[in-house]
Amino acid sequence: MKMSCKLVKVAVDGAPYLRKVDLEMYETYEHLMRELETMFCGLAIRNHLMNERKLMESGNGIEYMPTYEDKDGDWMLVGDVPWKMFVESCKRIRLMISSEAVGLGPRSTSSKCTGST
Repeated sequence: MKMSCKLVKVAVDGAPYLRKVDLEMYETYEHLMRELETMFCGLAIRNHLMNERKLMESGNGIEYMPTYEDKDGDWMLVGDVPWKMFVESCKRIRLMISSEAVGLGPRSTSSKCTGST
């Protein structure tokens, strides 16, 4: 029996409406992605290299990257952190057009910061 809920808003770029999902209802990213696929008819999950998840609109071929805003206000790719950490830190989800998701994702060791503190 479910004891708590964690409702977050889900937006799709270009869609005039929002949905809500309860992250506590899912146990993995795969379950969440399947629900988003069902919730937004016409989107299909495509798995790319290195488990990168994308949703594709079947009618026009537009690819969407599932992103989320964390508790610090940073936008990250869904799947970048362990599931439980994601559930705790996620404030909202946005299915962002892939071409606009440039620069999101795990931070690399070669950052733009050149000085040390």
